[in-house]
Formats: sequence, structure tokens, C-alpha cells
Amino acid sequence: MSTMIERKQQTPTPADHLDRAAAELAAARARLTATSLTERRQLMEECLDRLVELAPRWVEAACEAKGIPAGSPLRGEEVAAGVVATARHLRLLIDNYKAVEREGHIPLPKAPFTLPDGSLGVQVMPVKGLFDSLVFAGFVATAVLGPEVKKADLEKLGSHLKNFPPAKTVLVLGAGNVSSIPATDAISKIFQEGHVVLLKMNPVNEYLGPIFQQLFGRLIELGFLRIIYGGADVGAAAVNHAQVDEVHITGSIHSHDAIVWGPNGPERERRKRENDPVLDKPITSELGNVSPWIIVPGPYSEAQLKFQAENVAASIANNASFNCVATKMIVTWKNWPQRQQFLDYVEEVLRRVPPRKAYYPGAHERYAKFTGKSPATQPGGELPWTLVRDANPETMPVLYCEESFVCVCAETALGAANEREFLDKAVEFANNKLWGTLSAAITVHPSFRKDPAGAKCFNAALTSLRHGAVGINHWPALVYAMMSPPWGGYPSGTLADAQSGIGSVHNTFMLDHVQKTVLEGPLTIWPKPFWFPTHKAPEPIAWKVLELYHKPSAWKLPGLVLGSLKG
Repeated sequence: MSTMIERKQQTPTPADHLDRAAAELAAARARLTATSLTERRQLMEECLDRLVELAPRWVEAACEAKGIPAGSPLRGEEVAAGVVATARHLRLLIDNYKAVEREGHIPLPKAPFTLPDGSLGVQVMPVKGLFDSLVFAGFVATAVLGPEVKKADLEKLGSHLKNFPPAKTVLVLGAGNVSSIPATDAISKIFQEGHVVLLKMNPVNEYLGPIFQQLFGRLIELGFLRIIYGGADVGAAAVNHAQVDEVHITGSIHSHDAIVWGPNGPERERRKRENDPVLDKPITSELGNVSPWIIVPGPYSEAQLKFQAENVAASIANNASFNCVATKMIVTWKNWPQRQQFLDYVEEVLRRVPPRKAYYPGAHERYAKFTGKSPATQPGGELPWTLVRDANPETMPVLYCEESFVCVCAETALGAANEREFLDKAVEFANNKLWGTLSAAITVHPSFRKDPAGAKCFNAALTSLRHGAVGINHWPALVYAMMSPPWGGYPSGTLADAQSGIGSVHNTFMLDHVQKTVLEGPLTIWPKPFWFPTHKAPEPIAWKVLELYHKPSAWKLPGLVLGSLKG
């Protein structure tokens, strides 16, 4: 499934066009608030139909921009992380809207339950009706809620959709790396929160703007969405526009702080000390992480060790490592007998994955900063996958305190008397020595949790981790892709110390006071997951998943199963 497109640079939006867009959005606020539940659901159904029509153009544009050639298995990434993720978001919301139309609220997949630490847990995946038990076989995602939430509060989820409060204008500063982010952020604001959206495309992927213009054509026609283009100057003008009420950004902590506190320097520090932000309107954000993957020692078989090594490698290689949730720190036990073998397996997988075009601006400079050496010049601008073994925070502190956003991952080995002490120390290390609160992963052998002392230690680790998404045996990026779980940093961020961001997106069950989402999957999976970079034929599977989310049907499952066996 392929089609050629013409990609050109978009003209920055002039000031008068920005004024007109903001005025048109303001004029449409009352119209959105008055739009009925059924009419909004029908608008999403139109968007989903258009998405499927435009999907080949969308994928082709992204592959061209990222240097992914025709026929490459890597094209599957752009189908899955772009159009499939957006389609799943729309399908979940459409189904939840239907539930509110029928029952007055969104039903949960199963009854809320009490977790070992006494918190309230809510299953947010698998979701009924989307055949998750096949597509994500063996996976369960649980949202952990704060103590202020009672079970009775969960009996009216989504009831606000029947009567939206008065709409506001929200500026969405779109991300440039993953193509579904700007689309799903806009969908969240319009259909989950009831606001009109001014979407500023990131210059890195502004080529998607004309496609989004068609995808969201009806929303634009009704005045619920406007799309603008340009660099930091256009972004600043939009942030400070009198008719913009709120801001949402997916990007870097540096961009967030520049918006909230102004340019770096003494004046910014004064403003922080005195709690006097430049920005006088609410802001939500998703800002990245030095993402840890903790390997709990255990009696792993060679097959288990190889699978988990490929799992970690996939989290490094996906999207050329230009992901806020790419693994940046493997945390191991110094005395683990299989440590070197495991790291050898990770590097072996990375050697089998061709180097990728470093399409994101500044990548070569960041590579030099985070490795201490300049990369060799490659004809296509590729950068080598790099694992820094036995890293030390004293000699390379930048690996710990700043997200590299490039194809560099470090490994740190911690000393401990035994496996349980290691896990305790690893959690403390992830919480207090690494920057960010977005995500963390833990690989753990079943025998560790079968032992009562190990189970107690592991449950304490899950409770203690201050990360918005925690993956057990799997990459937490799946929490993003599943859309039903909330996605965002741990809720400890403030304006002065935003960490990995404030607030969350997706969250199609519309839960409040979420502390984190815990995703658990099997230690090994067969057939090979189609998001692994060594999968031989991921693209056909991803297209079949798109068809499934467009119009769910059990008749589509046999083809999906057969396709998955070709990995």
C-alpha cells in the first residue's frame, strides 16, 4: 500500500492569519458546546473514515521525511505509531460515546479493585470490542488512582460528555517526532475536554499539515480546529495571543520553561523564586525522560534472555531513537552472572538493525555530546546505535540528567548484596538519579515474584516508582499506543519543576487523579511482536490492525493471525 506524494515546506503563518484563526475559533466555541453527543460522535466517525482514506499518503510522507525506503520493514513503524494509533484513539472514543448515549456513562472493562498497597486499580486494557486479547495477547494495563478517588466516583465516567462546560481555545504545540501525537492531542482536547483547538505543527513534520487539513476537514469547516505553521516566533505569538486560553505542549523541558519562565538567565531564576511566570494561562505538557529499564536478576533461560534483549533493543531503535520514551539507561546488578551476556545480546540485535537517518535537527551534535566523540560522516546522515556500558555518573553526568533524544543508551551497574536489595536500589536510582518521570520498565523473572519476599519487594517497587507509565517485561511506549491508558508524567510536576510534564492525554476512560499506569506482559511472546525492528513483515500486520480498528469484526482476525506468523 503506497502512493507518491509531493512534500514541500509550509509557509509560516502571518500575524493577520493567526488573528483570524483565533477569532474564528473563539466564534465557534459556543457551537462546539451546543453540539450534541450524537453529532460529535458522528464527526469522529467521519474523521476515522477519512483517516483510512488518507493513511497511505500519511505513511508515505513520514517515510520519505525519515529516509525509510520503499519495501523496508521499518515502514511498519509509521503505520503503527501514526495512523493505527490515531485510529485506535478515535475508535475507543466512538465506542465510549456510544456507551454514554446508551447508558449515560462509560463502563469499565472490569470492576475496580484494590492493589497490594491499598490503592484503587482500574483495568484500562484489554478493552472489550477491539480484540485486544489477540492483538495484545497476554497484556494487561492498570491505572493506579490517587487516594481521593472512591469506587462510587467511577460509576459516572464520561457523563460530562452529555453536557460540556463552556469551550475554551487551546493551543496545541505539536510534536515533530511521532506523527500521531499532534493528531491525538487535538482529538483529546476537542472530543474529551470540549475545547476548540489551534494546532501549531512542528517544523520537523509540518508536511503532515495538509493531510491533517483533509483528515479534520469537517472540524475545520465548523470552526473547531485551525492549523498553523512556523518556528518559535509563530509559537510565541500563538502562546501569547489574547484569544488563546490554554496551552498544551509535547516537546522538551527547555521549550516548556522558555514558554513559562522566559529566556534562560537571571530574570528566569528571579521569576521562579518569586513564582512569577511569564505565562499567565494554564499549560499542560509531556516533556520526555531519561527512561530506565531495570533488569532484575533471575534464572533466565537463553531464550528468555534473548527475547528481553531484543525487547530493550527495540525500545532503543524505534523511530531512530527519537522518542521521549526510548530507553536511555539500562540498570543492572554488578554481580549478575548473565549481565555481560545480556548486554552482548542487546548489541547483537542492534548490529542487525541498519543505522537510521538522523532526521531530527541537532542529532549529530547531541550524539557527540552524549558519547564524547564525533560520529563518522555517513552519506545518508545515519548515526550508529551506541550502548555505553558501565557508565559512571561522575565521568558522564549528562547521560543521567538530560534526555539525549538520539541513538545513545547507557548501562549502569549497581552494587547490592542480593537481588531484592538491587531492586530497592534500582528504584531509588531511577527516582532520584535520573531526570524525568515519564516511564520506566522492569524485566523480572516469574520466580522472583513467586517467592513471598520477592513479591513483597516487587510490589513495593511498583508503588515507589515515580513514573507515569511502568512496563513490566515490556516497553512502556505500548501504554502510549494503547490510547485507553492515561499518558503523561507522574503527577509530581509543577510549573517550576515540570519534570516530564503536567497533566495527561489519551485516557479514553476519562479517569481523574491517575498516579501511574502499570502495563504487564509475558516474559516472552510468540509470534514475534510486530513492533520489534527485526520483524520481517510488520507493515502488512499494521495495515490489518488499521482495518480492524476502522470497522471491528471477528472476520478480520484470521488474516491478522496469519500475518503475525511471518515475523
